[in-house]
Amino acid sequence: MTEHILRMRGITKTFGPVTALDGVTLSVRRGEIHAICGENGAGKSTLMKVLSGVYPHGSYTGEIDFDGESLALSGIRDSEARGIVIVHQELALCPELSIAENLFLGNEIASRGWIDWNRVNHDAAALLARVGLRENPVTPVRDIGIGKQQLVEIAKALAKDVRLLILDEPTAALNDEDSAHLLELLRELRAQGVTSVIISHKLNEITAIADSITIIRDGRTIETLDVHAEEVSEDRIIAGMVGRDLTHRFPPREPRIGAEVLRIEDWTVHSPARPDQAVLHGVTLSVRRGEIVGLAGLMGAGRTELAMSVFGRAWGSVVSGRILKDGKEIRPRSVRQAIRHGLAYVSEDRKRYGLNLIEDIRRNISAAGLGRLARRGWVREGAEFGVAKGYLRDLGIRAPGVLTPAGSLSGGNQQKVVLGKWMFTEPDVLILDEPTRGIDVGAKYEIYTIINQLAERGAAVLVISSELPELLGLCDRVYALAEGRITGELSRAEATQERLMRHMTQGQERNR
Repeated sequence: MTEHILRMRGITKTFGPVTALDGVTLSVRRGEIHAICGENGAGKSTLMKVLSGVYPHGSYTGEIDFDGESLALSGIRDSEARGIVIVHQELALCPELSIAENLFLGNEIASRGWIDWNRVNHDAAALLARVGLRENPVTPVRDIGIGKQQLVEIAKALAKDVRLLILDEPTAALNDEDSAHLLELLRELRAQGVTSVIISHKLNEITAIADSITIIRDGRTIETLDVHAEEVSEDRIIAGMVGRDLTHRFPPREPRIGAEVLRIEDWTVHSPARPDQAVLHGVTLSVRRGEIVGLAGLMGAGRTELAMSVFGRAWGSVVSGRILKDGKEIRPRSVRQAIRHGLAYVSEDRKRYGLNLIEDIRRNISAAGLGRLARRGWVREGAEFGVAKGYLRDLGIRAPGVLTPAGSLSGGNQQKVVLGKWMFTEPDVLILDEPTRGIDVGAKYEIYTIINQLAERGAAVLVISSELPELLGLCDRVYALAEGRITGELSRAEATQERLMRHMTQGQERNR
């Protein structure tokens, strides 16, 4: 048996005039966890789609050897038959089907044309136990959280006798506890002889779990680092990813904080699914002009529910409390009214709520402010092009032009388009929900710079983030939210990860 289970040599993949991969080389040792790092658009996911048969043999040039044999895949089924299974960042589960049905979808256990449900559920239970998931196999996928769904995807891969497991941003949407559980599972699979390739922007996780790290930049292999042979720091990885040292993770800023713009008082919101259950309890917070305020909380604390309910009551069945803007009460009861009052909201799920992926950059940027471009009910196309081109330039959106479909952009560039859309409405208050989720460190710095510029222009910015270092490096003040209640408010000077975490877990401690 060879030391390397996988060798990819000279892999080149083009999309029309755009070269996504340019002679990429990758070697993965048997039984290791191999990480691939790079900025958004570097070619990481494209390379894995080549390896997993999403892009079949003939659609690229180069050579692939798997377990000592030349590999020429015709599609995903071909790769899975050889034990190469990919778990995409966007989970491919059917929410209405049970866990067991999802595990064996397309690979059903049947006899004489009839599915053997007893065996399906028995084998599903064994697979769930292997990934540490204690759920009834007949539970619908819609009834379990995103962290558990990620484990179901891995169990689904194990059902196919996986030899090489590819994970694309597996912890991007997970909280710290679920992320730690997933990483421990990868360690256990490594001990069982399963080789894993993981793509992630969370460098602290990469340095903690990976045996080797390959860095890709602009579609080319830069270097492969052996974690056990040399000291590999996050800064070392970043330098390879962006081609330069990032002395600071956050751009410098001298805050100029003015009068209070937004105040939320005694805000109580009930769940749409269970109107008798309050998700937010008497929340009170404020944001001043030119100020960046953070909102920290564990998953389920009510952060997104707060943002959406304030933004035109986009979430919640029963809402009470007051919103004051510049000292005067406002009652935005729809998204349209919220926009008219100078509020803007960047959703944590940009692909579902932030963008029209099949539309171009131009239409996405103008979507929230079409009234500014209309004359007698007709949108002036020349003005629309001009606005989009301005944001393409000012925000540094990397695309051939404003007619490029939003769905073809990298995550960082998609997020810039979403920011451009809301900046065009010239908001007084901008609520950013997980603004850098799934974005590499270089693009994060650019997003932070844009946020700082918005604050410098006098906007009041509220940032929701699961990454405490991000809140500490970006915000002037941070509120902590636990079980729907504000449990603490800390200035930049007072805030530390330990203090924030103490406030974020107050509700859990109260229930012990």
